[in-house]
Amino acid sequence: MRRGTISICLLLATLLAACGAPSPTDSAAGGSEEATSEEATSEEASSPSEDGSPAEESESAAELSGEPIPLGVAVAQTGNVALLGQEQVIGAEIAEAFFNERGGVNGRPIDVLLQDTAGDEAGASNAFNTLINQNEVVGIVGPTLSQQAFAASPIADRAGVPVLGPSNTAAGIPEIGDYVARVSAPVSVVAPNAVEVALEQDPDIQSVSVAYAQNDAFSTSETGTFQATVTELGLTLNPVQTFQTTDTDFTSQASTIIGQNPQLVIVSGLAADGGNLVRQLRELGYAGLIIGGNGLNTANVFTVCGLLCDGVIIAQAYSPELDSDINAEFVEAYTAGQDRNPPQFSAQAFTGVQVFVEALIAVDDDQGLDSLELPELRTALNEAILAGEYDTPLGPISFTEEGEVNQEQFYVAQIEMEDEQTGSFTFVR
Repeated sequence: MRRGTISICLLLATLLAACGAPSPTDSAAGGSEEATSEEATSEEASSPSEDGSPAEESESAAELSGEPIPLGVAVAQTGNVALLGQEQVIGAEIAEAFFNERGGVNGRPIDVLLQDTAGDEAGASNAFNTLINQNEVVGIVGPTLSQQAFAASPIADRAGVPVLGPSNTAAGIPEIGDYVARVSAPVSVVAPNAVEVALEQDPDIQSVSVAYAQNDAFSTSETGTFQATVTELGLTLNPVQTFQTTDTDFTSQASTIIGQNPQLVIVSGLAADGGNLVRQLRELGYAGLIIGGNGLNTANVFTVCGLLCDGVIIAQAYSPELDSDINAEFVEAYTAGQDRNPPQFSAQAFTGVQVFVEALIAVDDDQGLDSLELPELRTALNEAILAGEYDTPLGPISFTEEGEVNQEQFYVAQIEMEDEQTGSFTFVR
């Protein structure tokens, strides 16, 4: 299994003052070194001193032994979805280092095995098949897109392999099968918050224009929620514009939208296409409020629309400002390697790995992992996932019998750009 330097660097970045290897994003895009989980966990664990120099070995460092437990992470590391998937790689690898440092699964390390789904259904299906049949993982965190989940998650369900969708927010995901759940709250719960904030900032909004990527299941589901919200609030919904996630020229859509004279524009797409539409709207003179969907909910969009990203409103299922111990530790680990606050996609991927780890511990405590054959372990793990309650960076979560996530805390942020390359999500709710 080809692995980057991510595991080692993130583990050391959390515990040491400096790490000389490439950043996780660089490694995810094409790391060239090989590493195993055993090598990562055998590194000496130490914490930085006040002056930034390595201190003595941490007393909290856990001894790990036994065969590593393979856990699949199938997300988009290449293709037009890579801007989102690379953030998920970072979150999953932080979780691998974090929980192995704390003892793994009752002393056994977890081994996060990455498979690239790219940006289409075939890539996701191939990744799932490899993880299930060749790597024999106990479960899978993935895929990145809802569109991919509708193709790949049934494969895992038929094989009796539990799946946790880290960013699959379209309607119908938990209904795919008994072994399919998600840690990403449905768009129907999250998206309306952004419209409410837009109306707070401009109570005179009456005319709303909407554009969405019609070849993406999530964007199609999300725009349905946005359009229903606009209608329910008594606002005027202009004729809807469509595009493809592979488009780069949005002159026609942007010109049409500006001709509709809206006070609010809502864009549902991915970071690359959605960010380009935002940029071209601004370049052609639109000055009103813009809401971006969940696909734009990544700092990687900053390099797409640059300074013209400024002011875009995005609903959030995660906040780095959430006051909890696990979130504080996650934020510390992420910022040590990335020098910026973690985005939602990283937090959800971390949470997916966390749920698997804690459910594995529950199965081990109850039945003993070594007493179960792989099919039995996968079934017991699926049952434990749905029965558990978890204190995560997203806040406390649990699951319904169907696999839908129960989450109570949601947020809204607004992009504030510093220059053409850097910005931040400022939370306004």
